[in-house]
Amino acid sequence: MPVKEFEKKGYRFFGQSAVQICSWNKKALLGKGVCYKQKFYGAPTNKCMQFSPAALFCTNNCIYCWRPAEYMDLPKEIDWSKPSEIIEHLIQARRKLLFGFKGNPEADKQLVLDSLEPTHFAISLSGEPTVYPHLPELIKLLLARSDCFSVFLVTNGQEPAMLEELASQSALPTQLYLSLTATDKDMYRQISAPVYSDAWERLNKSLELLAKLKTRTVLRITLIKNMNMADPMAWAKLIETSQADFVELKAYMHIGYSQKRMEHSNMPEFSEVLEFSKQIIQNLKSYKLEDQDESSRIVLLINKEKPVERFIKSKRPT
Repeated sequence: MPVKEFEKKGYRFFGQSAVQICSWNKKALLGKGVCYKQKFYGAPTNKCMQFSPAALFCTNNCIYCWRPAEYMDLPKEIDWSKPSEIIEHLIQARRKLLFGFKGNPEADKQLVLDSLEPTHFAISLSGEPTVYPHLPELIKLLLARSDCFSVFLVTNGQEPAMLEELASQSALPTQLYLSLTATDKDMYRQISAPVYSDAWERLNKSLELLAKLKTRTVLRITLIKNMNMADPMAWAKLIETSQADFVELKAYMHIGYSQKRMEHSNMPEFSEVLEFSKQIIQNLKSYKLEDQDESSRIVLLINKEKPVERFIKSKRPT
């Protein structure tokens, strides 16, 4: 049963949606560091709610995914939960997951209490959130919350029509992430194992949309040793096409279910990520190296030609 497999990993469900306390949430409460998204953009780690409105459904079966992608499929005749109900029930489920930290002697008690009310919402937990048909309403409800700091949405780019729908309904998130794993169609099929026959074309349409959308945009490139860490010029071309505000080049991590599909040797060291990032930058006109986080094996590039503040000051797109 798919739900039971996810629950073993700390997921809590409401309908097709799910929430989880991520490892960085836990580290923040124990005073052991914060997520790179706080370091890079100011998003508060302890008040982050990582969730998905479509936790069991995905348009890709990426071989590097640490989630149990083997249990996922495309949605068919789904009775989708309402956005307002998803928000209400998952916030409550998140609180219950956090209550356990109140009895942990290593946890900051005041920080735990403060964490019970999320202000940063990361729609990125599992599955592909853009298959959820009520995503525009969900994002607008989150942004309308009086205590909302930011809303991040992560997509694999297989539903460009939904990205256009978000724009047309003024429902774009504070920051939109597009995941990128390959520089050509064959490599994309090998790494991301997409369901759609026109997956590469769908991805490229989403890539081109990033340059037009009126919100903060990020390209997240997962680097896998011996698979896609080659041809920096091709990577640079895709980055320039997107004109994304930021680019995150992050190492594949040999964790979770990916260990069943990948080798430990596929995980690059931070030094290798940094060196390959520099090779890509040599082929870029619009970007520079802005920051890095060695513990997460990630490098941040910023678009020099777009006047976007790196640190978020408003929950609204800028």
